[in-house]
Amino acid sequence: MLSSVQLPKIPQPVGEKRVTFHHLNWQAYQQILQALADNRSARLTYNLGILEITMPLEDHESAVRLIELFIRILVVEMGLKIKTMGSTTLEREDLDRSPEPDNAYYIQNQPLVAGRKVDLKQDPPPDLVVEIDITHTDIDKLQLYASLGVPEFWRYNGRLWRVYQLQAGQYREVESSLTFPFVSKERLYEFLNQAQQDEVEAEQTFRFWVRQQLQ
Repeated sequence: MLSSVQLPKIPQPVGEKRVTFHHLNWQAYQQILQALADNRSARLTYNLGILEITMPLEDHESAVRLIELFIRILVVEMGLKIKTMGSTTLEREDLDRSPEPDNAYYIQNQPLVAGRKVDLKQDPPPDLVVEIDITHTDIDKLQLYASLGVPEFWRYNGRLWRVYQLQAGQYREVESSLTFPFVSKERLYEFLNQAQQDEVEAEQTFRFWVRQQLQ
C-alpha cells in the first residue's frame, strides 16, 4: 500500500495585524479616535458598531504605495486632474460609518473640491477608493463604501485585484476600471511583479506603455 504524501503547507501572507471591537456606539468610537490622536500609524474603520484597528505590515504598505504610483502614472499621462485623500477619515455620523481607506481620490469630481478641505456633509464622496486586505477583515467593505456612495472601489488581497462599480446602490464586480478602461488587471500584476525587483524600471516601463496606448 502506498503511503499518503503530505504536501508542505504554504504559509498565508500576513499583510496586516487587526484588532476588532464589537457593539460600540458612535460616541465610544469617537473617544477611541481622540485617545489615539493623529500621530498613530494604525488605521481605524468604524462600521455600524464594529471598530477595526489595522496595523499595516510591509506587504500591505508596499502594495499601497505601488498601486498609488500606478494610479498617479495613469492620471498624469492621461492629462487628468486628481486630489489625493490618502487615509483621511471619511466620517459619516449620519450613516454610523467612518472608514480610513488605504487610498482615496477625487478624479472626475476633482474640480468640485480643488483647493480646499473636503466636507462630506455637502461634498460628494471620493471617486475612487483603494483597500489592501491581505488578511481577513470583519468589516464588510463592499457594504461600507457602497453606503457612502463611492462610485468605484478597488480591492487587492496580495494576489488578486478586484474592481467594483456602484450600480443602483450596490457594487458589481467588473473586468476593467471605469476611470482607466484600457488598463487590464494583467497590466497591474506585471507592474507589481516588476516593481518587486526594481521600482524605477517598473515605473518607466509602465509609463512608456501608457503613452503607447494613448497615441
